[in-house]
Amino acid sequence: MGARLSKLKTGISIAAVILSAYGLVAYVLLPLAWTHYEHQKSLQGHSMVTHTSQGIPGGPLNVGLVGAKEDVVCAMHAAGWYPADPITFRTSLEIIGSVVFDRPYPDAPVSNLYYQGRREDMAFEKPHGTSADQRNHVRFWEVLKEGDEHRSVWLGSATFDSGIELSRYTGQVTHRIASDIDATRDVLTHDLETARVVEAIYEVSGIGPTLIGRNGEGNTYYTDGETKISQLVAGCKLRSQPAVVLKNPPIVEVKNVVWKNIAQIFRSGSN
Repeated sequence: MGARLSKLKTGISIAAVILSAYGLVAYVLLPLAWTHYEHQKSLQGHSMVTHTSQGIPGGPLNVGLVGAKEDVVCAMHAAGWYPADPITFRTSLEIIGSVVFDRPYPDAPVSNLYYQGRREDMAFEKPHGTSADQRNHVRFWEVLKEGDEHRSVWLGSATFDSGIELSRYTGQVTHRIASDIDATRDVLTHDLETARVVEAIYEVSGIGPTLIGRNGEGNTYYTDGETKISQLVAGCKLRSQPAVVLKNPPIVEVKNVVWKNIAQIFRSGSN
């Protein structure tokens, strides 16, 4: 009886050690290790999630630009992204006509999202197909007037609209987003780099690795949790050399490699 009790106590002690170690690694060490702002220190402590007008968490902030407003507008134009029209009665009818009659509307309006209590400063889109029911789009907020480069820092939420549906939260007609939001982030970054308007590309921590997130319309998404920032060429001049890609801390690189394999499983499951 004594030996059995001793084994039970030993088992409980081992289990306690394992659980404590798990808690330390999963909830303290890894979150600290994966949180990095070495290339844009002033973003530390900022929320990386937008909200709808009803206060429902929206899409995460997964892209960023560094430069004056004029640089942003010029760079997005060079990359083939159109500024979105404001929401009016006329533009609302136009986007309905685009979807119903399958006709182009490359600068269709996007619904408003809010960050730090204010709606987006700018919104852009890149059409996909022949109507506005499918498109890449991004909303930007000027979050820092002066970042590490002594220039404005804009954070954005980039997603791909894959169709039309009813919001599970409000019942309103809205767009459905594709779950792989990292893909749209990377499309935008690639388009800017290809347009030769980017000096450097780097990442800072966003919302963190997320397997099953939900945006303001109830659509699920997954992401490696990184915010990819493009430092724009001042004055919208064309760069002759490829953009410099700044490295992440080693443990973040390991996390990203692991995540790519996890994301591949998710992509395979959705096909």
